[in-house]
Parts: sequence; structure tokens; C-alpha cells
Amino acid sequence: MRGGIFFGGVAIAAILAGPAGGETLREALVRAYATNPQLTGARANLRATDETVPLARSQGLPQVTTQSSVIENVLNTRSQGIAQPARTGSVQVNASLPLYAGGAVRNGVRAADARVDAGRANLRSTEANVFTLVVAAYNDVIRDEAIVRLNQQNVRVLEVNVQASNDRFQVGDLTRTDVAQSEARLAFAQSQLRQAEASLISSRENYVAVTGAPSGSLDTPPALPNLPVDPTAAVGVAVANNPALLAARRQSDAAGFDVGVARAGRLPTVSAVVGGSYTSFLGSAQSLNGIVLQQDGGAAQAGLQMNLPLFQAGRPAAQVRRAQALEGAALEQVTQVERSIVSDTRSAFAAWQSALRVIESSEVQVAANRLSLEGVRAENSVGTRTILDILNAEQELLNSQVQLVTARRDAYVAGFALLAAMGRAESRDLGLDGGALYDPTVNYSRVRNRIWDWDQDEKPVPVAPGTVNTPAQTPVVTRELDPSLQRSPNPYTPTQGIDAPNRQGGVAPATQGVDTPSSSPQG
Repeated sequence: MRGGIFFGGVAIAAILAGPAGGETLREALVRAYATNPQLTGARANLRATDETVPLARSQGLPQVTTQSSVIENVLNTRSQGIAQPARTGSVQVNASLPLYAGGAVRNGVRAADARVDAGRANLRSTEANVFTLVVAAYNDVIRDEAIVRLNQQNVRVLEVNVQASNDRFQVGDLTRTDVAQSEARLAFAQSQLRQAEASLISSRENYVAVTGAPSGSLDTPPALPNLPVDPTAAVGVAVANNPALLAARRQSDAAGFDVGVARAGRLPTVSAVVGGSYTSFLGSAQSLNGIVLQQDGGAAQAGLQMNLPLFQAGRPAAQVRRAQALEGAALEQVTQVERSIVSDTRSAFAAWQSALRVIESSEVQVAANRLSLEGVRAENSVGTRTILDILNAEQELLNSQVQLVTARRDAYVAGFALLAAMGRAESRDLGLDGGALYDPTVNYSRVRNRIWDWDQDEKPVPVAPGTVNTPAQTPVVTRELDPSLQRSPNPYTPTQGIDAPNRQGGVAPATQGVDTPSSSPQG
């Protein structure tokens, strides 16, 4: 691989050090890392998966049970002259220790550990997905704020155009048709502005849903470093590091251990057993011929116990075949996930490269459309262009500007999605040190060897805060537009009069009614 390829321990924390002033991308990611419910829920699910290990281990540890009873003999008959005691109390204690289980316990613990590893990889995948959502929401707000600004700018320009058209109509330089075209285009621009504002509100609300707080003023996200130079390099890193693929591989390993558990179902099991009992007649035993019967007594046992299945109607064989089929499905799932990762990585690389090319083309297009608009305005002043030509040039410039800001957003999001597909967009890569990073091994170490039956955690409480109390988002934009996208209105100076060249060549004279200056223009 050539230089610039993202691999190994190279972190991308540099992308999160934005300029001061508003909320940075890094701050948004830190907040989402701590409070996003998708991520906090995934952590809780992993803690539940951790508990499968002590569950599996418990099958190989001593088991102690006790049984007690107090029985009242409500019908007391005599047998050979001896009355049954009126009541009986007993206590039994039994303990067993599995010595051999055919590998069921060992393979069960291995399968549980493998699933814990898969759960940790899935948590990494969830982190990357959440961060990708944050990056997309962050850039969506910036894009839509720019589009609102562009449409506001366009409306202001067209308002000046309408006023200038009316002025020129009053002096006979334009027709009512010209004025109507200007007014229609202004109305269309106003509707576009309303749509852009609605899109901005939607993007801001989505930002609140993802990060848990309103966007406020957002800083421009810094450039993404260490992106791959070609799709082959990207795929190589992704296949080695993508957490979804690592999770699928560990799930496949667990399925293999499950086969060993199933095979143990037809093997003998050996356990060491001890037990003891105590029985008392609770003073209800009667004397016989002057002899007082013993009121209580006890017993104890110890030994080995073996269970050897001889015939189970094919149940263990079916369990083995089922486990083998599930292992086969898990192996195929590894291939499926690998194919998806290869496809997603190559697609993300292509989308990123395409967006970069669109940016280049759009920048050229914006510059050309700006020059074209200036030229059309100048040509209109000498009568070689119509008002409609100016309006079309205005719209083409706006469209190219919107395309440019959209392409910038698409390129950034696609670049981050590419890093995520490569397994390089997680908390450990982003350096989110705004607080302690979640360590999934802490809970695993805490619960793995716990054997006390009455142990439990505190009642769960929500970690992620709700957003019902956040204010409804508005389309108000305080962010300044990129200077390269700004333009100033260029009103039309009514200097040509009735003899302007654009009034010649078949245009009805002003005295023919509908286009006379004395007629008020119609919107």
C-alpha cells in the first residue's frame, strides 16, 4: 500500500479538532457517544450477553439443594398395635459436583465467550453506525442552512429584479409580459425558499434525535485525513478490521462449539454426590410397652453417580445435526457479511470519488454561471437578451450553487462512511476523550466468576435523555454564506426607453393596449 492509506494504529482524531466559535463535530460525536439510545442500548445488550458465560460455567460447578417438610397425619391408624406418629418433620441436603459431562460444559463456556467477542464487535459496529449518522446529520444541517441562504439570496435578487422590471415597464422599456415573468419567477423562488426552510427544520430535528441536543451554530467540519488511495486498499483494510465481519466470524466459532455441546448429549456423565437427612417425629411418637420410641434420627451418604444414556429415541442425533446445520449457516453468513463489506467499501469509495468530481465540476459550473449571468444582464441592457434569459440564468446559477453545497456534504459523508466500512470510525479511532470511554471488558470481568445466587445489579434507569423538552427547531439561519457563493443584486437600469433594441422586431407597439405603460402590471 502506498502512503496515505488508512491502516493500523493511525487515528483520525485530527478530524475532530475544528475551529472555535460554534459546536464542533467532535463535540457532537462526544455527546452522541454518551447519550445516543441506540449506542447505550447496544451496551446493555452486550452486558446481557456477558451473563451467558457465568450461566455456562454454572453447569460445571457444585449444585446444592435442600428439601424440608412437616407432615401432620390427620388419620392415625394402628398397625400391629403401634400408632403412627401424629406428625413428622424432615430435612434433606444434597450436593453434587459434575466430574465429567462429555465436554458439554467446556464447549458451552467457549461458545459463550465467542458470543461475547461477537457482541463486542457488534458494539463497535454500532458505534461506527451512530457516528456515521452524527456526521451525516451534522453536514445535513450545514448543507440545508447554505441552501436556505442561497434561496434567500435568490429571493432578494428577484425582488430587486421585479422592482427594476416595474420601473422599466413604467418608462416603456419593458412589456407587461416581462414584468409577469419576473413576478412568476419570484413566486417560484419564494416557494423554493419555503421548501428549503422545511428541509432545514427536518435536518435540525434529525440532529436533535441523533445527538440529543439542538444544533445551534455549527463549525465547518475539518477535512478527513488518511483516506485510501484506491478501492483495493480500502477493501484490504475493511476485510481485516470491519467489526461486522469480525462478529460474524466469532458467531461461526460459537456455532462450532455448539456442535460439541450437542454431541455431549449421548455421552455418560459422572458426578460426585453427597447428601444428608434428618427426620423428627416432633415429640409425637408414642411409647410401646414402656419403651419410648426414638423421636428423631439422621443419615448421610456420599458416592459417585453416573448416568449413561442408552436410548433417547434419536434426540441427541437430531440435536447434533441441528447444531451442524446452524454451524453451516453461520459459515455462510461470514461469506455474506464479507461480500456486503466488500460491496459497501467499494461503493463508499466510488461515492466519495464521485462527490469529489461533482465538487470540481460544480465549482466550474458556478463560476461559469456567474459569468453567464453577468453577460446576460449586460446583453439585456443593449437589447440582445430578454428578461426571461436573465431569469433562466439566475435559476441556473442557483441550481449550480445548491449542487455544489450538496456535493460538499455528500463527499464528507461518503468519506466518513468509507472510514466506517474500513473499521476506522469508532471511539478508539476518533479519540473521544471528553469522558471515560466505555470499556466492555469491565462488566465481563465483574460478572464472569460470580457464583452467589442472590447477587444482582441495581434497577436499570435510562441513560439516554429524552428530547421532548427540546425546543421545536426553526429555519432561522445565523451562519454566514460561503463568500464564494455570495452575489449581490444587479437591478436593471431603465435607460433604453421605448426605442430599446429588445422592443423591436415584431413586438406590438405600446399603443396596442395590454403592454402600454399606463396599464398596471399583472402578477
